[in-house]
Amino acid sequence: MAWDFLVAKSDLRSTRFQDVDPPPLRDGEVRLAVESFALTANNVTYAAFGETMRYWDFFPGPDGWGRVPVWGHARVEASAHPEVAVGRRFYGFLPMSTHLTVQARPGRAGLSDAAPHRQGLAAAYNHYLAVDDDGGQDDYRALLQPLFITSFLIEDFLDEHDRFGAASVVLTSASAKTAIGLAWLLKARGTVKVVGLTSPRGRDFVEGLGCYDQVLAYGELPGASIARPAVSIDFAGDAGVLRAVHETFGQDLAYSMLVGGAHWEAGGGQGGLPGPRPVFFFAPDRIAKRRQDWGAGGFEQRYGAAWSGFVADAPRWLHVNRSQGPEAIAAAWLAQVDGRTRPDTGVTLAP
Repeated sequence: MAWDFLVAKSDLRSTRFQDVDPPPLRDGEVRLAVESFALTANNVTYAAFGETMRYWDFFPGPDGWGRVPVWGHARVEASAHPEVAVGRRFYGFLPMSTHLTVQARPGRAGLSDAAPHRQGLAAAYNHYLAVDDDGGQDDYRALLQPLFITSFLIEDFLDEHDRFGAASVVLTSASAKTAIGLAWLLKARGTVKVVGLTSPRGRDFVEGLGCYDQVLAYGELPGASIARPAVSIDFAGDAGVLRAVHETFGQDLAYSMLVGGAHWEAGGGQGGLPGPRPVFFFAPDRIAKRRQDWGAGGFEQRYGAAWSGFVADAPRWLHVNRSQGPEAIAAAWLAQVDGRTRPDTGVTLAP
């Protein structure tokens, strides 16, 4: 049986499953059977910004309902493309569904989806990497690689701008996986103090990571001694937290970047903040720039070198929790929406 997991665009806690009957393939199409995918707070961000950032457009659903994009692995179940064999395996952007049909455009390292509805969307999400059966690496690739790419790109952006002259980089939602990746990269470079802001219950975990020079609970920020000037990287998406950062540093805030929405329900306006205007960071635009800057294979080489070191360390702090089936998927989604997933747990799901 084939099905889609649907989320109400107006209420992320309202979900349902819809049975589907995949149509016959047209010339050039390939039907992928989803094997497994990761579910992180990043996917809740995709849904929370589904309209404004067009994440709902990748995998259209019925009126008022969306198919949340996730990162995972799938195998070719049926192919109407002469260059794509049944059984071939790919990693990339998938819906929370049992199947996905793509208009295959084979390339050097995999294929791209050339379906008309995806051509106006960020190209970085349309590529599917050909992969082998590599067991345990599947989980860490799906859980961390999409997030670490953003970490890598932010650190590269900060380095290109000499960290805006800052002595510290302050990361909100410091237990988020993208924040951890950025902290790991900043710590390795060693040019600034890396400060993590987190909830009291996440403090022990964040301190145990070893990649933050200073860890504070949110309430401790106003009176804390933090090297200035500072750059703020906001992964929380919480208007109150962002205001507290701006009011704490004021004109000593050299740059303010918005990345994620871990605290998606606490979002709000950014008007009237002291210091610089917050700027949203969109990773696909940075990927496109660096691919052009660094030439053929340049991005992959630099990113691959950083990724290999980070993923080798990941089993020390990230424990994989694997589940299967519709009930497990619905429960895992609600846990992510409600912020109940432990930061040291990586959730992977199979249809």
